Amino acid sequence: MLEKAAIREGLPTDTVAIERLYSEAFPDEDLLPLVRDLHGELSGVMSFIAHADEAVLGHVVFTTCGVAGQTVKVALLGPLAVAPAQQRRGIGTAIVRAGLHHLEIAGTTQVFVLGDPAYYGRFGFEPDDHVTPPYPLPEAWHGAWQSLGLRNVDPPLHGDLLVPQPWRQPALWAP
Repeated sequence: MLEKAAIREGLPTDTVAIERLYSEAFPDEDLLPLVRDLHGELSGVMSFIAHADEAVLGHVVFTTCGVAGQTVKVALLGPLAVAPAQQRRGIGTAIVRAGLHHLEIAGTTQVFVLGDPAYYGRFGFEPDDHVTPPYPLPEAWHGAWQSLGLRNVDPPLHGDLLVPQPWRQPALWAP
């Protein structure tokens, strides 16, 4: 199916389809408030969709963040959703790679994610214990906090990740 899917930046006209996608992909989680809040941000939020025949097949969001005491540009990946019928066809991989490429061109130094190490490891993400997420994570999630360097930084980044308001909800960082 990926060969028929196209990737582009998300548009305001995609909102209804994106909301339907998250409801289908995560029936037991309510990510819609976060997705709506992120799309309501005036700057610093970029989203990509995979679509075919007017249907949104996948969506990912990247949010520009900061690291306390640092001047480099970093981003947070998430949420990411792929229509259940389209999973395991390369759609999530394609939209994440498109976003990472865009961030690299834009001068982003490092990207962070809280997610499955087996999935995000395919992009080169590795556990990160130098930059801390905005809220303490459960011990079982220690390896799920990961980062991917897009540019060399010397010395490596250390500090707290500074996130915009939509991400300042403790429930987003807990089981």
